[in-house]
Amino acid sequence: MGLDKILSVSGRPGLYKVQAQTRTGFLAESLIDGKRISVGMQHNVSILSEIAIFTLNEELPLREVFKKIKDKENGNQTSIGHKDGKDKLEEYFFDVLPDYDEDRVYASDIKKIVQWYNLLQKNDLLDLDDEHSDEEE
Repeated sequence: MGLDKILSVSGRPGLYKVQAQTRTGFLAESLIDGKRISVGMQHNVSILSEIAIFTLNEELPLREVFKKIKDKENGNQTSIGHKDGKDKLEEYFFDVLPDYDEDRVYASDIKKIVQWYNLLQKNDLLDLDDEHSDEEE
């Protein structure tokens, strides 16, 4: 399973894994607590495979950013938490992605990326993402 089955639901914490499609949307399972929710058309949903981060030259897919974090952390959880201060988050992200666009990537975006990476790592979904991306290329 790649990032195309993992999503963020507006107004709900964490990430969700798509379980099944329904007539009005789909069922998703929380990566935080394993609870299932019904996600309908009225929800604002972002699929992780469709998210990209602005750099000075291009838009870098979130999958590539996760790979860079994984390389930096040797496959472990991040050395900082998503609740750390703005300066610490920006400094960390600059180490991961030195050419990110500081005017268009906010501290709140970096918080989400760090939190999402840690959730995916904790649920052992990062290794599957690597295999999935190799198949696409």
